Amino acid sequence: MSHGNDGGTWRNEAWRSEGGVPPHAFDPLMQPDLFRGVLTRRVFAFLIDLVVLSVPVILAVIFIAVFGVVTLGLGWALFWLVSPASIVWAIVYYGASIGGQHSATIGMRMMDLELRTWYGARGYFVLGATHAVLFWVTISFLSPLVLLVGLLNGRRRLLHDIILGTVVINSSVRTPVSPAARAYY
Repeated sequence: MSHGNDGGTWRNEAWRSEGGVPPHAFDPLMQPDLFRGVLTRRVFAFLIDLVVLSVPVILAVIFIAVFGVVTLGLGWALFWLVSPASIVWAIVYYGASIGGQHSATIGMRMMDLELRTWYGARGYFVLGATHAVLFWVTISFLSPLVLLVGLLNGRRRLLHDIILGTVVINSSVRTPVSPAARAYY
């Protein structure tokens, strides 16, 4: 790293790479197999994740219902916790699974997908949690546009992927990330 002054401009060689921005780690023209069928499999992965998310919620509702019967109705006061607990559970699920070693939710793993940053790094907890929240927000307000965006770009990124700088790829055909991309995580 150079802290010298070259004619009035400061240079920082650690951040310099042909324009200051690292290249995309995954190129749809050079590696089309990484993006083949990704959108279809993302839909199925989402449906699998909905099942995974709903099972504990359904079990909690059944428990509260039975607990309410046993306590002569007092336990039913816990039903107000179901909605906030469901939201927390979903955020923790997505954050932990995308931030885990596979960088994918259970549904994504079953569909052979993984989430990466645009420069090739694995996901992390905050990115996974933010990815889930932004997905739900964008799908709530811009439902058709979110899906159309994926059809109009080579990396098959949805609107929330573009905003967060992530890409979902086929994990079985992934090639090792280039050293330039690996240096940034």
